[in-house]
Amino acid sequence: MPPDESSFNIVLVEPEIPPNTGSIARLCGATNTTLHLVHPLGFSLADRYLKRAGLDYWRQVIIVHWPSLADFLAAKSRERLFLLTTKASRPYTQARFRPGDFLLFGKETKGLPEDFLNRHRDSCYTVPMANRNIRSLNLAMTAGIVLYEALRQQAEESQEVRR
Repeated sequence: MPPDESSFNIVLVEPEIPPNTGSIARLCGATNTTLHLVHPLGFSLADRYLKRAGLDYWRQVIIVHWPSLADFLAAKSRERLFLLTTKASRPYTQARFRPGDFLLFGKETKGLPEDFLNRHRDSCYTVPMANRNIRSLNLAMTAGIVLYEALRQQAEESQEVRR
């Protein structure tokens, strides 16, 4: 099944924790969002925890594999990229999402590469947290928050067009 250009794209760059990827795969299946997995992965796709998190949903998810971040970027250089990171101050609610956009999330322990963030500072967003003692939110939770904001914006625009 080819990716749908009218849907959103979640890109996980070198994910490390199988249940996060499984939960995000389920999220993508439920929202017709394409999931891009940038290798190397920190686990096998046959991992039992990954399957438990989305076992009966895997056939419903469009998954595209990329050998590396460089390969992904070479193929998607003209696309609208939104980088989600704890190292930004601009909240995701200030982003204006459109179908076809790519929402990039880094590995759980390190996030997206620092040099990549620096080159794309204008595309960096964060999910604000009131408690500064909390380092970050769970990757799957963050992906869900941002994706549903993008979907909300798309639904709002669709309603405005129909009026």
